[in-house]
Amino acid sequence: MTEPQPQSPLREILKTSVPAVIDLSSQTITWLIEAIFIGHLSAAALAGVGISLQIVLLTFAVVLTFVMGSSIIILRYLGAKDSWNANHVLAQALMMGTIMSVFIGLIWYFAGTQIMLLIREEAPVARHFGVQWLQTVSYFAPIFIVNFIALGILRMAGDTMVTMRISIITNAIHLLLLPLLVFGYFGFPRLEAVGAALSIGIAHTIGFTFTFYYLRSRKCSLFLSFREYTTPNFKTFKQLFKLGVPTTVEQLVWAFGQLVLSSFAAQMGIVPLAVHQVFLRIQSVLSMAFQGFGLASMTLVGKNLGAEKEKRAMQTGRIAGRIALIASLFVATLIFIFHRIILVAFTSDPEVVAFGSRIILVLAIVQIPKALNIVFSGNLRGGADLAWLMWLAIFSVILFESFGAYFLSFILGAGFVGLWIIQAVDESIRFTLNYFRFRGKKWKIIETHLN
Repeated sequence: MTEPQPQSPLREILKTSVPAVIDLSSQTITWLIEAIFIGHLSAAALAGVGISLQIVLLTFAVVLTFVMGSSIIILRYLGAKDSWNANHVLAQALMMGTIMSVFIGLIWYFAGTQIMLLIREEAPVARHFGVQWLQTVSYFAPIFIVNFIALGILRMAGDTMVTMRISIITNAIHLLLLPLLVFGYFGFPRLEAVGAALSIGIAHTIGFTFTFYYLRSRKCSLFLSFREYTTPNFKTFKQLFKLGVPTTVEQLVWAFGQLVLSSFAAQMGIVPLAVHQVFLRIQSVLSMAFQGFGLASMTLVGKNLGAEKEKRAMQTGRIAGRIALIASLFVATLIFIFHRIILVAFTSDPEVVAFGSRIILVLAIVQIPKALNIVFSGNLRGGADLAWLMWLAIFSVILFESFGAYFLSFILGAGFVGLWIIQAVDESIRFTLNYFRFRGKKWKIIETHLN
């Protein structure tokens, strides 16, 4: 019996990436809509809940250790048709995530008040809203953390149609509950920040039940064994940490870089800071779309390397880059043509819209090297070249987001536009280095550590 012919790399990439784009973008868009609802309560509510959300997202960056570490190993096992070991790694990652989630929930609840006190506010209202939201969310911490890990692994394993369905259901329930519980429509109690947190918790609890169903139904590439879930394997734990920590450091460093750029924008005045925040929100949605292509490239490169199909892995990575280039050129064109409509959707302040319109071209241009860098970073993750990506992120944040942005914006007098020009330079250089790193097949050195 002959083996079925594999799909073309282009079809494989589109089949994996398009659902991932919808999946990842839906979550970002949902957070944006929630911010709009919270903003209609008061500026203090928006500020307090916004800070609490950053604490939760920072926690997820740490939990990403288990998602990335397990996904790299699982991809190799799936590529080698070794489903038993792939399922074993999944169960071990979820076990560690469950244990961690209990401690994370306690930190959110008891340390939330102290963390919010670090915010210097003349009025305590913002802190009050932030603490309410964070403590309510803490009740759902185990659900949040375990579901985040499970969906992340399924997504990176290539089951993007499954994760897309779960994300759409979860986010739709979240958006349905928001006005009911925040403002008390149709007889529901007006719970404001607590209602926003409950809408998230309820939605993700329902989403978790779907995730659990798929993991036990054998309708996806992985299966959750209760025996493996309750039997710790410290050798596997060590592998998860070894492969996951570099990605976590990379994400934390990147978050620090964004914080530095925001602090520079704040020094330039209210209008530049507002435009910077609007640009960041636009880019966050676009980045999630580009991450869909990066996720597909990581998945397919990793599986092909596990199946010892190096030539196909290289071909897949290059084709994913071409797709990202076409998509980013299209997106950049749309941003430039419809920039005023896009800006007005985020703010009605005419001064902010006018200021943003003058420099929108820079935001549009940044998307091209950013999309390419995301894909080739995904290619290298598929090859487990994670230490390289970590050190490159550290280098770029120090050189560009910190010293470069300050020098260009303040010393040379480029002002606000300098903050975004330096990001275009950063993304371009990182893409170039990652491209040649991938083409040079340096990731082959790491392969032996996965055996």
